[in-house]
Order: sequence, then C-alpha cells, then structure tokens
Amino acid sequence: MLRIEPYSEGLRQRIWWGAGSDATAEWAGRMGMNLMSSTLKDDESGEPLHVQQTRQIQKFRQEFAQHHHGFEPRVSVSRSIIPIVNDQDRAYFLGQRDSEDKFGMIDEKTRAVFGRSYTAEPDQLVTALAEDTAVAEADTLLVTVPNQLGVEYNAHVLESIMEHVAKPLGWK
Repeated sequence: MLRIEPYSEGLRQRIWWGAGSDATAEWAGRMGMNLMSSTLKDDESGEPLHVQQTRQIQKFRQEFAQHHHGFEPRVSVSRSIIPIVNDQDRAYFLGQRDSEDKFGMIDEKTRAVFGRSYTAEPDQLVTALAEDTAVAEADTLLVTVPNQLGVEYNAHVLESIMEHVAKPLGWK
C-alpha cells in the first residue's frame, strides 16, 4: 500500500469503519481498520441486534487476525441509554420506552434491525445492559444522547449513566 501523505504517525490505528453488515465488518478487518457498529445493521438472522452485533464483532476480529496490520483493533458499539432518576427524566421519557429491537426495510432489498433504547430506572438498565453481549464484546461503548434537549440536560444524562449504570456494571 502507498503511504498516505502528508504523513501522520499512527493514523492507521485511528481509522474507524462503520460496518452495517457482517461482510463490511470483515472487509474492515481485511483493510486494517477499527470497527464501529451502530444501533442499526442489516438483519442477517432475525435475532436481536446485540446477538447479531456480537457475531459481527467476532467475524471482524477473526478477519483482522488473519492479516498483519501491526496493531490490535478496537471495536465500538452504540447504544441509546437514558436512566430515569428524576421527575424531569420521567416527564421526557416515560411512555416512550422502546424496550424491543425493531425490524424493517430500509430500502426495497435491505431488511434491518434497529436497536432498542435503554430507557428505564437504573437497576433495570444495569440488568439489561449486563445481558447485552455486544456491549460486553466491544472495547468502547458510544452513548447517543438526545441532543435536542440541550447541553445541561445531556450532562445530567451522562452523569446519571456514570453514577447509576457504569459503576454498578464495573465499567471504566
């Protein structure tokens, strides 16, 4: 491969590929990129998102290991997590809980699975996230936040996740 110019030391280790299918995850492994898997991917088995993502991550790592890229790859998954810890959280999110993955067509040929939102009281979130095999398999968890509610509210959401969810799960 030709060197990318201008040269940036360590650039290869900082490139991430957002894979929407097992095949594109394997391609990213062949090319020597890190893997991002979001809350939407091609439905390749009818199973819940986290099960399909776990398989996707494993296929990526197997493919990456067959090549000599010179570094250990990283994997991230995304989740929407809203701990309900006060009346404001209840007002915004009570009754809007998508506790199940959704399946549907994103175009005429592609069936997809869209991951559930983790919106509940902290003890319920801890239980549900502990059962999410893709979160356990990944190196990094990217948390999506409701940015339309502003910086102050999102700081509250992130603090609530750190205090009431991450600590009990032993996340660092």
